[in-house]
Amino acid sequence: MPKMNVEKKEKKAEKRKKLKQCVAQKGELESEMEPKKKKKNLQATKKEEELTAEERRKLERKLKKERKKKEKQLMREAGISTKKAEPKKQSGSELALAYLTSWSENPEEWKFQKTRQTWLLLHMYDKEKVPDEYFTILLDYLQGLQGGARDITVQKAEAFMKELDDSDAEDPNLLEKCERIRQVLQLLS
Repeated sequence: MPKMNVEKKEKKAEKRKKLKQCVAQKGELESEMEPKKKKKNLQATKKEEELTAEERRKLERKLKKERKKKEKQLMREAGISTKKAEPKKQSGSELALAYLTSWSENPEEWKFQKTRQTWLLLHMYDKEKVPDEYFTILLDYLQGLQGGARDITVQKAEAFMKELDDSDAEDPNLLEKCERIRQVLQLLS
């Protein structure tokens, strides 16, 4: 009988060993089948419990950056463009002319913008930058010009007139510029 007990014990031990191996293999398979994200989240939550708020924020940023990087890589591999279409920015002239149009058409919604006014005052004699249809609106705008801007505009216009009188050029562009300067001087003087 003692042999039977020994044999039974050995068989039970082997069965236990096999069961342990099966359970261990099953556990490995389940852990392999789990998405890596779940694994990372479990690891991250364990780590987060030990982290301060600042360290947690840094870790979250780092993980977010890594996710974005992987998404971009997958997009590139799929052949999808990762660049975002940037909206076209308006040029200074477009913004200034829109400002002038807003002043004339929507005076209630119009708001003074020094940069736009400065651009208009600097380029008002150039027909290419301020077309004729806008120049007539600009003349109306200049009637309300006050303070230092008005004085400087008059001084610059007078200086331009002296410069053009001294040059005696018959260039059509200069003649148009001269005409615009005269109109501004008549208005502001």
